[in-house]
Formats: sequence, C-alpha cells, structure tokens
Amino acid sequence: MHEVVRLRRLRISPAIRSMVRETDLRPSRFLYPVFVREGEGIREPLNSLPGVERVSVDVLVNDVAPRAEELGVAGLLVFGIPSVKDELGSTAYSREGIVQRAVRALRASGYRGVIATDVCLCQYTSHGHCGVVRNGKVVNDETLELLARTAVSHAEAGADVVAPSAMMDHQVAAIRRALDREGYTDTLIMSYSAKFASSLYGPFREAAGSAPAFGDRSTYQMDPANAREAVREVELDVAEGADIVMVKPALFYLDVIAEVRRRFNVPIAAYHVSGEYAMIRAAGRLGWLNDLQVELEALMAIRRAGADVIITYSALEVAELLRGGR
Repeated sequence: MHEVVRLRRLRISPAIRSMVRETDLRPSRFLYPVFVREGEGIREPLNSLPGVERVSVDVLVNDVAPRAEELGVAGLLVFGIPSVKDELGSTAYSREGIVQRAVRALRASGYRGVIATDVCLCQYTSHGHCGVVRNGKVVNDETLELLARTAVSHAEAGADVVAPSAMMDHQVAAIRRALDREGYTDTLIMSYSAKFASSLYGPFREAAGSAPAFGDRSTYQMDPANAREAVREVELDVAEGADIVMVKPALFYLDVIAEVRRRFNVPIAAYHVSGEYAMIRAAGRLGWLNDLQVELEALMAIRRAGADVIITYSALEVAELLRGGR
C-alpha cells in the first residue's frame, strides 16, 4: 500500500510546492525596527548590524517609511536615540521626545503602515536600566508610572501600538489603565511578555546606546532556562489586557513560541533579535553561507513555530526577496 505514496509528487514544481505550502511568509507579517536620532539628513550605519542605520526623522519619513510601505511591510517599530539622558529617563515621556516627534512626522506624511513604539526607559536613563533605580536596584512600581506616561505620550503623538519592553510586573495593566483614562482605548498593547535575559542583545545595545552602566538585567528579564515561567508571564499579560504578546529572542526560543501558540489564542509576536541577525549576516560576509537565504529560512522557522508577527532587521531585504520570488 505504501508503494503508491510518493511525497515527492508534492514537490515536483514551484507551483505545486507553493500550492501545498503549510506555512506562509509575507511582508505583511513583518515589523521593521528603526532607530531614530536627533539631527537632519543623518544616515549612520551600524557596524554590528549590517544594513541597519540610525536615521534622523526626515530620513525616516522621506526614505525608510516609504520604502517599507512600498514593499508591503506591515509597519515600523520605532526606537528613539535621545540627545539627553537623566536618572529618570525624562525624555522618554516628553511630548518633544524623539519618538514622539518621529511618530507625529510619520502621521503627517500620510504613512499608512502600522506605527508601533518601544516603551522603555533604558535608552533614556543615564544608568541604562529599564526602570527607576533606587539604592542600586531597579524598583518596579515607581517605574510603572513612567512607563504609562511614555505610552500615553506615544498614543497622543499617533502611535497605533505601544510595546512595553521593560519587563516590570504589571506594566501592561498600568499602561492599559492610563491609555483608557486618557481616551486612547483603540491603542493596542504589544507586550514583551517573555523577554529573556539573553546574550544576543549586544548589537542592539550598541545601536540604541542602552547598555546598563552597572550590573545586568537578570533581576527583571527572564532566566533563559525557564519555559514554564514564560507561559506564566504571557498568561498574566493577557489577563492585564495585552492585545499581542511577544517572545524575545525568537530563533533561540522557538520552543517557547510553540508552547505559547499551543496554549493561547492571541496574536503572537517574535523578535528576531540583533545578535541572531548579526551572526547570520557575519557568516554571509565571510562567504560561509547565503545570508539572505538563511534569513528567509530563519523567518520561516519563526512563523512555523507559531508567530503571527515577526520583528526583524531583515524585513526590507527579505520583502524584496519575496517580491522577486524564490
């Protein structure tokens, strides 16, 4: 009986393979992270993130955003690079902060993609931690108020989605209350629910200038050994009102994505982080592999594990590749 079953028949041509493909990968699944800094006409390449730049607001609006929209990328995830930092990260929630000005400029330009914003304090604090520091420790509840103020300021500027990444307990509830109180009931929360204390964030911290000045973030980001705890984090965020939950990193934590997909009927985002991206691109530069084809395979693996949204630095290049066919 088994002799009549030839699975190769399902692979015989590109059209057949496309017709029976189990997992789709489309640019409309991607969010493209952008690093926005002060100034004009600035395109500052990042050595550890090939193909990624820090850009000024005018370059974001006139070049990056239109290209992403033309390629069908779902939207942008905006990170700010402030010119001034202080102990409380006050420029994170200033109406004239760099993210707030970037979002207003994107709105004014007519950009039609999703505008998501990172909600954290690490880039804005002089100590580089994600919350308020008292006596050498990051304090949770005092940080919640500042995260909520930041999220409201982003929504006021026109963000569709706010993405709290500080890993403070009850940050989703605090932000949801603040948004609703100020009338931003339609603003989505995409929570960094299961954000691990990974060694893969180095290139991002260089790009964002967000490395901690002392210690590390293991007292608030998750232990990489804990998958069951990740499920608890997601469960709490869903109960507090998260519209989308996130697992970060993505490639090294596919098991966590798959388990969250199995247990929860909510949209899942996965962050294909800077270290994962940089390793692939570095191998490509050395001629060891075709880096864009590996990126394509990596993103497919993240989708196959169960992610609905993928945050990736390769969004534009892979979207171009997908448009040209495989």
